[in-house]
Amino acid sequence: MTAASSRPDGGRRSGRRLIALAVVLALSANGADRARAAWDRWIDATDLPDLSVPVGTEVLARDGTLLRAFPVGDGLWRLAPPQQGVDARFLAMLVGWEDRRFHDHDGVDCRAVLRAAWQAVAHGRIVSGASTLSMQTARLLERGRAGDWRAKLRQARVALALERRLGKDRILDLYLRLAPYGGNTEGVRAASLMWFGKEPRRLTPAEAALLVALPQSPETRRPDLPQARAAAQAARDRVIDRALSLGIIDAEAAETARAAPLPRHRRSFPAHAALLADQLRRENPGASRIETTIDPRLQVAAERLAARAVAGQADPVSAAILLADHGSGEILAQVGTAQFADSASGGFVDMTRALRSPGSTLKPFVYALGFDEGLFHPETLIEDRPAAFGRWQPQNFDNRFRGTVTIRQALAESLNLPVVRMAEALGPARVMAAFRRAGMEVTVRGDTPGLAVVLGGAGVSLADLVQGYATLARGGQSLRLHDRPGAAQPGVRAFGPVAAWQAANVMAGIPPPGERAAGRVAFKTGTSYGHRDALAVGFDGRFVAGVWIGRPDGTPVPGAFGGDYAAPVLFDLFDALGPRMVPLPPPPEAALTVPNAALPRPLRRFLPPGELSVPGPAVRVADRLTIQFPPDLAEVELTGPTLTVRARGGTPPYSWLLDGAPVAVGIPDPSAELPAPSGFSSLSVVDAAGNSARVEFQASGGG
Repeated sequence: MTAASSRPDGGRRSGRRLIALAVVLALSANGADRARAAWDRWIDATDLPDLSVPVGTEVLARDGTLLRAFPVGDGLWRLAPPQQGVDARFLAMLVGWEDRRFHDHDGVDCRAVLRAAWQAVAHGRIVSGASTLSMQTARLLERGRAGDWRAKLRQARVALALERRLGKDRILDLYLRLAPYGGNTEGVRAASLMWFGKEPRRLTPAEAALLVALPQSPETRRPDLPQARAAAQAARDRVIDRALSLGIIDAEAAETARAAPLPRHRRSFPAHAALLADQLRRENPGASRIETTIDPRLQVAAERLAARAVAGQADPVSAAILLADHGSGEILAQVGTAQFADSASGGFVDMTRALRSPGSTLKPFVYALGFDEGLFHPETLIEDRPAAFGRWQPQNFDNRFRGTVTIRQALAESLNLPVVRMAEALGPARVMAAFRRAGMEVTVRGDTPGLAVVLGGAGVSLADLVQGYATLARGGQSLRLHDRPGAAQPGVRAFGPVAAWQAANVMAGIPPPGERAAGRVAFKTGTSYGHRDALAVGFDGRFVAGVWIGRPDGTPVPGAFGGDYAAPVLFDLFDALGPRMVPLPPPPEAALTVPNAALPRPLRRFLPPGELSVPGPAVRVADRLTIQFPPDLAEVELTGPTLTVRARGGTPPYSWLLDGAPVAVGIPDPSAELPAPSGFSSLSVVDAAGNSARVEFQASGGG
């Protein structure tokens, strides 16, 4: 130890130095804290641009795939990234090419800035940029220029603020929406659909590399422009090389990607179920995603069938198709027009919803109502002979009459006189009420419907026809068909299950077009007056479908018959279901499946009201047949296993039908003991002269 160091004043000087150093450090730390606080205030005070990036409306199929997309304002195609995500390899290439330290920096990559500055000084020009994905997103949000230093400073500030307020994932989402891809296309999803016709969740290395390269210079690298193809390929290959060097792809994948051809044309965006999508967008303004029940495979098949049906026509003809699952009520395919882009054929008119003449397709509902009322049975005999109904004398389509036929033959051959006779017996008002219960809005001129409505003298849409046939397919219980998930609406009982099955059973026996076997599909065709509409509607055990062919303006299509034009398309549509087709159901237990000779006598031959089976001057005209008990729409409390019913008037013997099934036949007295039903039931009585009466009631209790 030296003398100097041992002196008291030497120790004091060392202490003062330590104190001074501590003060300097404290002041420096305080300055740094102040600088950091000022920096934070500067970033936090950043006025961010509008982050609500509008995207076009998407109408989606039941599996989430895109049916139709709509552009945003000014025809700009910009879609939200898919809910299933974007290809992970594309994201790795994007970060590896544009911003390798994206997940590490806070919006500005200081190392990249220093590197870019050093390279600029060393080479006397700008060699590489330092713009991060966050800064690029800031520029895209503000639609700013890339090269101006003031713009760069603003982008850096906004990028820092975005990082703090949104985080990496939201910034990347904004970039994927806004990145430019040439022309009127922004965002990786719209670009993938436009260039490759596919969603960006599964891209090849070549496709991913092109989508990474395009936003840097979208117009000079557009692969659909001959003068830009070389630049597009060179830029794509550089991205491939970078991906190889970073280990994102291997050498074999890189070689395959370099050899892949560039797309040569911009593709059209999907436009399946185009008119339905347009309607849903109008009904849901501002919605970005609209889900539907449409099956994409069946929709494409239906569109192809509609286009094929009108191909080769001398004059513009359109077609419409509707397919639904009658168990759930979900619409699986809806084609409103055969050629959406063809204005000459009325491509903008949705013919599934237009009111048209239904031809003979309403006849099965008249028969089902008659079956339900106990007026006749499929094997009941009826006359197909000339008759006048006031001033109206209807004819059959071929101007021939068959004489005495069964109800089954009358419906299968679509004879006109028998169904008009039945409609007269039932009354047009009751027939119209049955149409409404089945879910169909049938429009007639004037306030009072006439008998001609059953031959197509009315207006009804294809959608409502399919709705009505779905009711028959469901055993007479209606269910509103719908095109949105979860929109099912229960309906009402239109017909009893026996009556619905009887109508379906007759239609299943109609010979199908071509060499197809009968019995798979219950269907009916229709041709409107003047060959303006050709129709075919039918169902199997699960699906119901309808086809319309004609001209939207209502002008005739010479030679167009429902059986020749529409029925083949209907059966081609059912063939497209493949193994999903379900056989028609067996008869209900209560169904009476016997020949004419085994029917109760009143059901063997249909006699219009007032016409007696053995006419003559000595025959007394009986009082009108009615049901005294139970009254119509009554609530009946059962006290045992049977229900006592009572008729008045008519000619004995009497036959009673419960929900369309015979339960007491040839009863001489107007009273009868029937098995006690439960719940809502339909009760009919038929007398010896063929007159009938019907009531509906609800029973409870019993034992």
